Amino acid sequence: QVQLEESGGGLVQTGASLRLSCAASGRTFSNYAMGWFRQAPGKEREFVAAVTKNGGRTVYADSMKGRCTISRDNGKNTVYLQMNSLKPDDTAVYYCAAAVREYDRGGLLYPPQNMADFGSWGQGTQVTVSS
Repeated sequence: QVQLEESGGGLVQTGASLRLSCAASGRTFSNYAMGWFRQAPGKEREFVAAVTKNGGRTVYADSMKGRCTISRDNGKNTVYLQMNSLKPDDTAVYYCAAAVREYDRGGLLYPPQNMADFGSWGQGTQVTVSS
């Protein structure tokens, strides 16, 4: 499995921006679709965003659409999550995850969004947004 390590979390104020990074090692990074999930206290882990192996297609949760951008640099074995206009409801531990599978929809490849498709997970990075 690929090893993943997140960084970039912290305490910010409402309306701030934050960029999370996830560095991968141990396997060929470009063989994996990458995703970001988050888990708030007392809530289930939920999907945030994902990107295909070649970075060509991204998908987002409705709650974050328009406020975040997932991207990857296969030369640096890193995936990023740029988050803007942060709100207190965005407070959570953010996890990156890697998936071997991509989904073919009408000849176009999409990254997975289901937690069960992701076989490797990082330890998470805390994001706290104060009001």
